[in-house]
Amino acid sequence: MTERTENAYDVVILGAGIAGLSAAAHAREAGLEVAVLEKRSVIGGSSAMSGGFFAFSGTDEQAASDVTDSEELFLKDLRDAGGGHSDERLLRAYLDAQTDVYHWMKARGIRFGPLEQSSGQSTARSHLTPIKDVLRALADGFVADGGTLLFEHAATSLLRENGRVAGVIADAPDGVVTFGARIGVIVATGGFSRSAELLGIFAPEQRAAIPYGGPGNTGDGLRMAWKLGAGVTDMSFISATFGSHPDTGEDFHELLTAYYMGAIVVNENGDRFIDESSSYKTIGAACLRQPNGMGFEIFDSTVRALSHDGVPLADIGALERIGHVHKADTLEELAALAGIDAAGLTATVESYNAMVAGTAADPLGRTGLVNGVGQLVPVAQGPFYAYPAKSLMTSTYCGLTITTKAQVVDIDGDIIDGLYAIGEVTGGFHGAAYMTGTSLGKGAVFGRIVAAHLAAQRERATA
Repeated sequence: MTERTENAYDVVILGAGIAGLSAAAHAREAGLEVAVLEKRSVIGGSSAMSGGFFAFSGTDEQAASDVTDSEELFLKDLRDAGGGHSDERLLRAYLDAQTDVYHWMKARGIRFGPLEQSSGQSTARSHLTPIKDVLRALADGFVADGGTLLFEHAATSLLRENGRVAGVIADAPDGVVTFGARIGVIVATGGFSRSAELLGIFAPEQRAAIPYGGPGNTGDGLRMAWKLGAGVTDMSFISATFGSHPDTGEDFHELLTAYYMGAIVVNENGDRFIDESSSYKTIGAACLRQPNGMGFEIFDSTVRALSHDGVPLADIGALERIGHVHKADTLEELAALAGIDAAGLTATVESYNAMVAGTAADPLGRTGLVNGVGQLVPVAQGPFYAYPAKSLMTSTYCGLTITTKAQVVDIDGDIIDGLYAIGEVTGGFHGAAYMTGTSLGKGAVFGRIVAAHLAAQRERATA
């Protein structure tokens, strides 16, 4: 292959998902010369395969729906979801910037639809968007504003000059290309849900989950920064997400959380094995330990009636129409259709209903619906439904150690000058589990944060 050198930019961004595109748009608005290198031929990565939820508080949509929320409650939920392992500084940085990011998105024509209360939330905080439209709007706006977006440019190594990261080498369709970065390089390459090798190193048991996430999410950015001595964190918390049919494909985001609406989750023996109000990553880890790694969301007509058309995680009707939901008049018939032990299922439902009625305690500790909030309902009104589901490796939610300005730090805690990271490639934010909407949310929020920091860096350099 031939080798050529591109003109230097102020900032070079690796990856065109929500994090990379948000940073690019903000940096270009600040007057920086920006190039985005995307290894694939399309934008989006894992962001484009997500449900499209952003976690914000204090929004117009919450006010219109009479949803009570606050930054204090948001922070408490983030702490609780992370099991006390999240970096408090990163959480507070998110909360400090989220309102500005929310209004910035709305000012660019991005609209938020239905509100949902989901994993890790004690109130409805997930704001739904048509995520592919959001990504396209950010990319088109960036290019129209003079930004450079290059496809099929796979970064292979980071260049360092006098201790500072000063550029990137990338494989392009016409050869090897060097991109100089006068102010910094932002790694926004996503996680490594598609790397069996890295999963084998950090979480070998998770290789049993259904592979998902962006096809390009093989850990390239992590490896490049790691080679420079970057620190990593949260690697022990990698977990697949529960709730996807065994035949789940990449055409659309198939993930059902009927258990947050009142369903129970059982294994092939008909036994419950987890408190269903837990994080869907916690449930996902538990499901991998069940026979054949299989779980079933069991519910009745009461929960079926709560289906939200067009809303990811809650659209039971859409999954029923493609044949992924079993339906029967009795639990025994349902068990036969789904491949569950009938005696085990009926006994489990009987004991669960007794718990809901208050005549018995739940040995698994369930007291509510999502995150322990919401009134439990019995599984009692036929017809009955079963959604076979496995754990889906959507995202790894761990990685490079960063500061509140998205600066990458090495294993000793020292800043690696000129190197930044945002989005799924970073660790420290989520901790032990994940709140719905905070993955897209932190991509957008830290995209703004890092762009503001880099713009300030240029101003100091030219003053």
